[in-house]
Order: sequence, then C-alpha cells, then structure tokens
Amino acid sequence: MIDRNCNESVARAVWRTGLVLGLIVCAGWTAQAGAYDAGPVANGGSISGTVKYKGTPPARAKLDVNKDTDVCGAGGEKLSKELVVAADGGIQYAVVSIPSITKGKPFSDQKPVLDQKGCEYVPHIVLAPAGGDVDILNSDGILHNIHTYSDKNPPLNRAQPKFKKSMTEKFSTPERVKLSCDVHGWMQGWLIVEDSPYYVVTDEKGAFKLTDVPPGDYEVKVWQEKLGESSQKVSVKAGADSTVSFELAGK
Repeated sequence: MIDRNCNESVARAVWRTGLVLGLIVCAGWTAQAGAYDAGPVANGGSISGTVKYKGTPPARAKLDVNKDTDVCGAGGEKLSKELVVAADGGIQYAVVSIPSITKGKPFSDQKPVLDQKGCEYVPHIVLAPAGGDVDILNSDGILHNIHTYSDKNPPLNRAQPKFKKSMTEKFSTPERVKLSCDVHGWMQGWLIVEDSPYYVVTDEKGAFKLTDVPPGDYEVKVWQEKLGESSQKVSVKAGADSTVSFELAGK
C-alpha cells in the first residue's frame, strides 16, 4: 500500500507537471496570437500621402571620401542622405508603416537586397521581413566591412572582401538596424525589420502608398532618421484610398 505522504508527493508532482504543461501551451497560444496572420485581402483599401519638412531644411553635408578614391570617388561629390528634402519640401527616405496591424496581405516573395556600390549603401534604407533572408552584395570590387548596430538582433561585424560578391544574413526581430562600414567611415544606412508587410519608404518627392489594407481604423507612423517619429489616425474603407500628410520639423 502506498502511504499518505507518497500520495501527496505524487499529487504535488502531477500538479506541478500540469502547471508547467499549461504554461507551455498558454505561451504557445500567446505567441500564435501575437503573430501576423497573412492571407488574401478582399476589398482592401489603400493609404497614400506625403511626408514634408516644416520650415527651411538644412543643406546636405558633403561626405569626406578619403579612401579608395578611384572607386569611391568615381561618381563625383557625395552628399549625406541623412536628410534629403526636395524643392517643395518632400522628404525622401522616411519610413511609413502601420505598426499595430496583425492581419492582412502576405509579404512579397522578392528577397531584400542591400548593395555596396560606389561606397554607398544602395538603397539607403532597406526593408526586410522579420526572420527573412537579406542578400548583401559587394559591387565595388574592394574590401568593405558591414557593421550593424541593434538592440534586439545580434550585431553583425563582417568583412566582405572583393572576391566575396554576396552573402546572406537573417534578422529575426523587428527593429531599426543601423548600418556602417568600418573601412569607409562615411558609409551609413538603415535596415528596417518589420513583422508585417505594411511599411514603405518615401520617394524623392516624399510620397508613399500602402496598398491592400483591410478596411478598419489604424494608426499610421512615420519615422525619419534625423527628425524622429510622428503618427496619425487613419480610417480605411473597402476599395477606397485614404490620404494623410505628415510634416516633420527639425530638432
């Protein structure tokens, strides 16, 4: 016969095991609940608009191209891309997104590509899905060293010599990752990692458009590396385009 103490010990063990299993299952449900649900969007709408500079923008700084000038200086004078403002105030390279969306269209099948060309990062801002691969190219035929600065993704600090034309990296967690080159100090760029496909970079006129957005009410956010963030509420109706304009001021 099993004594009372043994029965109580077994009961406690079963209870603890059940609790642990319950926590594991609950954690799994929580993770699934927080994941982005991708699928076809019926009667989706769109959000379009512009991001403009408020006031008189500063002149773009001239970059000091002081190494490998036969390659890096071949295209002539280089200017900083930290803040590029058109004549009418439109801001290029601002990122517009819907940060809280959990269900909508699938990600693009096209793999993000970051090129090192003319000793600049091309494009200046690369958009990448969390957990997806990013191809990093070296089109210059000289030594580069890509160095990332981030809080949530492991930092990358890797040489890419001229014979290594391509390498592939993965960034698993949504965040803004700063890029630099330890060989050419003027090279700066950004990798924007997101867990939904609803993000876009403004063009040379400061314009943007988010497509196939499920009808509903959203907060739309804009981020610019020198000017920070701003957000607005937007309502999207089936088959219609909603417009929103942002103005960002210098700090």
